[in-house]
Amino acid sequence: MHRRLVPSLVLALATMLAGCGEQATRTVEQGSGPSPQLPPPREGWLPTVNIAPARGWAEGAAPVAAPGLAVQSFAAGLEHPRWITVLPNGDVLVAESNAPPKPEERGLRAWVMGLVMRRAGAGVPSADRITLLRDADGDGIAEQRAVFLSGLRSPFGMALVGGDFYVANTDGILRFPYQPGQLSITAPGTPLAPLPAGPRNHHWTKSLIASPDGTRLYATVGSNSNVGENGLEAEEGRAAVWEIERASGRARLYASGLRNPNGLMWVPATGALWTTVNERDEIGSDLVPDYMTSLRDGGFYGWPWSYFGQHVDARVQPPRPDRVAQAIAPDYALGPHTASLGLAWGCVAGGLPAPFAEGAFIGQHGSWNRDPPSGYKVVFVAFRDGRPEGLPRDVLAGFLNAAGEAQGRPVGVAMDGRGGLLVADDVGNRIWRVVAAR
Repeated sequence: MHRRLVPSLVLALATMLAGCGEQATRTVEQGSGPSPQLPPPREGWLPTVNIAPARGWAEGAAPVAAPGLAVQSFAAGLEHPRWITVLPNGDVLVAESNAPPKPEERGLRAWVMGLVMRRAGAGVPSADRITLLRDADGDGIAEQRAVFLSGLRSPFGMALVGGDFYVANTDGILRFPYQPGQLSITAPGTPLAPLPAGPRNHHWTKSLIASPDGTRLYATVGSNSNVGENGLEAEEGRAAVWEIERASGRARLYASGLRNPNGLMWVPATGALWTTVNERDEIGSDLVPDYMTSLRDGGFYGWPWSYFGQHVDARVQPPRPDRVAQAIAPDYALGPHTASLGLAWGCVAGGLPAPFAEGAFIGQHGSWNRDPPSGYKVVFVAFRDGRPEGLPRDVLAGFLNAAGEAQGRPVGVAMDGRGGLLVADDVGNRIWRVVAAR
């Protein structure tokens, strides 16, 4: 009887909490672009909780592609697919992963966050593997599947440099030998560099990208809290992007003050490294916009003391006006609470039509702290001369159904080299492929 009552109780409490909190007074578009509108912060005794319960896709259902585009399922039946890497021979690698086990935290906020994760479909165990998908006949559907690597620890980012394949586990980077065309790797991994983790490990995902010359790797490490409420000693080396020498494993902080950086990409026109960042919660549905930004070597971007440049967050004590004065404003806002994660550069050679010819594709996992919801889509931001321009344009929508349930949630995105955009969907448990409509 007790086991039957618990799900009903959780649902009732979730429904009650969904009615708590304030509502947005600005549109997502007003919180997007190079100069977003930032209203004053609004705090309440309970955070706004507006959870889209995970539903999954009905048979034959799919996201809605923008005009000029078409979408189909590249692979289904995966286990919480999060991140994608495409190898030079066209093989697609998918990290099937989730958060590692954590010590139980107590208190109202911990309870609310646990409820959010379960309702959003993120409470499943981690498969801890990377799966290889192969579309040998080029029809846009993977007909071959193999376990490429297993026994990992909440893997996420991946990078291939020559014959070395790198995986960013939640606690460090491993190197494996790779031969073109192989379906699986059985050799043990060699540790290259540790990454901040620990028992709490609040933002556990670690993305990875290689420098264009292959001599360095860059890894993202999210914060251990929302705004430092677990103590700044728990944030050592976190909220940052690290640079790691491939030859030696030596690591240094490349950029910091980034609450939860995820996607990484190089912009060819400028050679700049860009990242997507999930900003802070619980100061209103209109704050704070998630963003993407170019990274300056040694740059500081404000977290936790300020947001979007030098907007002070009064919750963080003691204040640090010296650090606020150093904060760099990000280049481009992606809307409040959109949970912008995946990031991939697309260009004319990719094969998508003119509105999506050159710029960044972003996978927006979707909000929990905004009413009405934001994100739950894949968007495109056009670039000109290495800089973003205009507002985000929808690529894939329809991840929320009419009842406000999440049929899917986009995460990682990658160009497949055959004219398609691949999108990992960790609630739909599949990879979508977007191409030019015929």
